[in-house]
Amino acid sequence: MNQMDQTKFCCSVCLDLLKDPVTIPCGHSYCMNCIKSFWDEEEEKKIYSCPQCRRTFTARPVLMKNTMLADLVEELKKTGLQAAPADHCYAGPEDVACDVCIGRKMKAFRSCLVCLTSYCEKHLQRHYVAAQLKKHKLVEPSKKLQENICSRHDEVMKMFCRTDQQSICYLCSVDEHKGHDTVSAAAERTERQRELEVSRQNIQQRIQDREKDVKLLQQEVEAIKQSADQTVEHSEKIFTDLFFCLHSRISLKSDAENMKLI
Repeated sequence: MNQMDQTKFCCSVCLDLLKDPVTIPCGHSYCMNCIKSFWDEEEEKKIYSCPQCRRTFTARPVLMKNTMLADLVEELKKTGLQAAPADHCYAGPEDVACDVCIGRKMKAFRSCLVCLTSYCEKHLQRHYVAAQLKKHKLVEPSKKLQENICSRHDEVMKMFCRTDQQSICYLCSVDEHKGHDTVSAAAERTERQRELEVSRQNIQQRIQDREKDVKLLQQEVEAIKQSADQTVEHSEKIFTDLFFCLHSRISLKSDAENMKLI
């Protein structure tokens, strides 16, 4: 089987070939132990979700081995090949690499602001199943995680000081920034996104107004052109009529003079 086929038989939790594969109601398949462990962590909430599509089930689905899928995986194993990520899954020079991978590193799927570590999908799974890690703040992969940490207090900068226009941590807000206009980083981000959206709409409106002005100018130019064409046409007709009029007069005068000679 080729690389494309192999990836279809991998568990999205452990990223390895499926072991005792089971298929849950939403259609996604996992190793039996992987999905059991995942749901064990959700037992208290009594809501069970799919790690891939996040569809939830109020009753814990009964897991039964998918024998057909199991047979296909066994056939794959007999080829002597091991499931391995496709090349596009590995981190390149411009990508954020997983900090946990050993050897050739995978692309990071998320970065954790608490751990200050970037994780690929495989190594991120503990943040989904371990209760103490579920509260961690996960963000888009970033190479600049340290920039989110206050150099003075070594805390995540979750606040923003509008007075000094800089990100700060909670300890900064009660220390050197005490009395300043401070808000949560999330609130500041939301406000700036709102301002950017208003600015975008204003720019879009100006563009539309300019397009209308250009259209009106084009219509005026077309009207002037048509008027000019009509004027030229009219002038040509006047000159043609004048020419024939003069020509007729000259002919009549010539005829009269000839008559006198006779």
